[in-house]
Amino acid sequence: MPSRLSGCHELIVATSNPFKVRELTNLLQPLGLPVYPLPQDALLQPVVEDGDTLLENARKKASGYAFQLRRWVIADDTGLEVDALGGAPGVRSARYAGDDATMAMNLALLIEHMQGIPDYQRTARFVCHLCVAAPDGSVVLERGGECRGQIGHEPIGEYGFGYDSVFLVEDGHQTLAELDEQRTAEVGHRGRAVRALIEAWPNA
Repeated sequence: MPSRLSGCHELIVATSNPFKVRELTNLLQPLGLPVYPLPQDALLQPVVEDGDTLLENARKKASGYAFQLRRWVIADDTGLEVDALGGAPGVRSARYAGDDATMAMNLALLIEHMQGIPDYQRTARFVCHLCVAAPDGSVVLERGGECRGQIGHEPIGEYGFGYDSVFLVEDGHQTLAELDEQRTAEVGHRGRAVRALIEAWPNA
């Protein structure tokens, strides 16, 4: 029986975040498919990310935009889960400081909430869920990846985006924002999720 993905000749990345578009475009190169951002000239209805989990939001975005565009779409939802905060910001990582919050506002609030918490209690993980949906809106393939580390006391590094500058990777010596693209792809949550997706692609 042929793979459902055999009819996929391109992927639209379901995000308006240019950093995510760039990162996913680079990570997906082994598939040999052209990867495009969401078209700005299309009359798209925004998909409301009101799921209870990251996976649910990734499914909603992939399915919703694929159905509207009638094209193959890949969507991710990524969150930071901090143990000392009971898993927050989690599914609300992009809206931690409010629905209209900027990345800088979210980062500032996280640093505020982590004040006074000792290093041994600052463990955290980044989680990424990826979903690929067919033009009819059905989800064909999904995979996840995670990166464990801990929350630093202040932003360090010039790369990355979001919470990367306070997320110390497992060795505890550098934040994700101090790593270049190649190293981030190796150890980061999105890189791990994409590699799992690519590995599963032929049999989906």
